Amino acid sequence: MRKLTGIVIVMALIWVGWWVIASNSLRGGIAAWLDARVSEGWQADVTAIEAGGFPLSLQTGLVDLALADPEAGLAIQTERLDIAAPAWWPGDVTVTLNDGPILLASPLGRNTLTMQNSVIEMNLHPGSALELDALGWTSGPWALADPGEPLIAADDLTLTMTQTDGPTYDLVARATSFEPGDGPRRALRLPDGFARRFDSLQVMAAVTFDTPWDRTALDTRRPQPRQITLHRAEAKWGDLQLNFAADLKVDTAGLANGTLSLQAQNWRSMLDLAETSGALPRGVRGQAEGILQALAGASGNAETLDVTLAVKNGVLALGFIPIARLPPLVLR
Repeated sequence: MRKLTGIVIVMALIWVGWWVIASNSLRGGIAAWLDARVSEGWQADVTAIEAGGFPLSLQTGLVDLALADPEAGLAIQTERLDIAAPAWWPGDVTVTLNDGPILLASPLGRNTLTMQNSVIEMNLHPGSALELDALGWTSGPWALADPGEPLIAADDLTLTMTQTDGPTYDLVARATSFEPGDGPRRALRLPDGFARRFDSLQVMAAVTFDTPWDRTALDTRRPQPRQITLHRAEAKWGDLQLNFAADLKVDTAGLANGTLSLQAQNWRSMLDLAETSGALPRGVRGQAEGILQALAGASGNAETLDVTLAVKNGVLALGFIPIARLPPLVLR
């Protein structure tokens, strides 16, 4: 019995020692990363780095965190960010976001993000590179607002990124009751009676990057997409029902080449909306409707537009007719 008690005491002391070393390593690693960002010209401020979680988990709380990358023009500021991992394997990381307002800044402007019960879970491969195996981000009700008014909101959010083979990842994004705010509605000149919320909004895709996602994605450069297979992107909003699929290759400049398939139900409602918003001049309505009617008829259903568009050097075209230039697909 004494021998067993001694073994238990020794094992407990070993575990305590391991926990202390791992906890200090986690806090030290975070502090070192923040210092490295400062040396690169970032803003990386934190009031305190708190530790906890003994005996089964490693927990670190970052109080009053402010990060800004001047080169990318991106910044984030939050009252608190909590990081936790099992003590036996720190590579399964859970990040809990603060329910309070999170300040976001980008070249597009300054916005405030509020999310309830927002949690990010990451599974990392063993090794110094900490290569990403899977990532999941879930949240309850959330809203993105500019200084004046809400921009977008939804009842929940689900984002997943799962590694399938090296730098290839399956991506899934869903939001329930997605709702554009009054500002976007005014910009689109939507009539007052138009549906306020999307009935469905989801995306499923596979993306191959030039390198896997690992710790260098934050330290040096973001992996860049090179192959995008969009299995399905679905949006149902009032009378509008859109489905997209795509098979694209992306060059080093971010220009896409390939095909984009579009299926639009009740496409005449789209024309009505475009005409009402002013995006489609009234004098062009008849010509546009005639072209789309012919395309819909060719697909076998006059009420459903089902076409495949070509993408060449970032230009979207219907046959030999250019329609629009896509923005470069570059992650900064």
